[in-house]
Amino acid sequence: MTDVIAANRNPARRLVRQVVLWGLVFLMSYPLLWMISSSLKPESAIFTQPGLIPERITFSNYTEGWTRLNFSFGLFMVNSVVICMLAILGNLFSCSLAAYAFARLRFPFSRLAFGLMLATLMLPVHVTILPQYIVFQKLGAVNTILPLVLPKFFAVDAFFIFLMVQFIRGIPRDLDQAAEMDGCNKYQIFWFIVFPLCRPALVLVAIFTFLWTWNDFFSQLIYLSDASKYTAPLALNLFIDATSGESAWGMLFAMSVVTLLPLFILFVLFQKQIAEGVATTGMKG
Repeated sequence: MTDVIAANRNPARRLVRQVVLWGLVFLMSYPLLWMISSSLKPESAIFTQPGLIPERITFSNYTEGWTRLNFSFGLFMVNSVVICMLAILGNLFSCSLAAYAFARLRFPFSRLAFGLMLATLMLPVHVTILPQYIVFQKLGAVNTILPLVLPKFFAVDAFFIFLMVQFIRGIPRDLDQAAEMDGCNKYQIFWFIVFPLCRPALVLVAIFTFLWTWNDFFSQLIYLSDASKYTAPLALNLFIDATSGESAWGMLFAMSVVTLLPLFILFVLFQKQIAEGVATTGMKG
């Protein structure tokens, strides 16, 4: 602590620290800055002028990229939003119920079930994707959004369950006992007492679900084959031509920037809630 105070009182050390920190920020953000800069350059100047400042700024990559594919890029954005909203709804409903059961209810083999649930965190998605695909293929649900959103309503995200269990355990049980004395059953206690108090954890679950679902490429590539049902990540892949090598890099970078805008806006609007949720759900170190 004394070293930190001494460093703050020393202008030279404070200046060096600021320079180092800003240097690291620039280094980490350089790929993003280069992509934004390249989206404003003509196609021919992207790799011949590698600097961050374009010699000539053009927005043609945005206008042409929006309508370059067989469908408007807005359709792919809407598809992504629909899948994200349904995934958020499913996770908020199912993961909160499962977490309430693990944190508050006592049933046979509850500890074993909780341990098995945590063990699924070690399973990569590539291990479970094939059995899931076979199941949904037999159900005739392939090439629909059902395989992407339906599992969310059955509490398949163990990370979110664990996160909410940690939060619910911090809620005083006196509230449950008071509600029971007023005649509430377990479901009413969950809905009227526990669920409203879980707001910080629920916000965190919703934000992370949106981020992970929006950026998901592998699962959507496996289940979706109709171009009209593609999401934004799959649509970006259409700008790359691996056979002829004539990829539309300028349009790809431009639409990538458009795809990142919702994530950036989400972080700016909810950064306080993210910090609050992390601080109150046992995720802090």
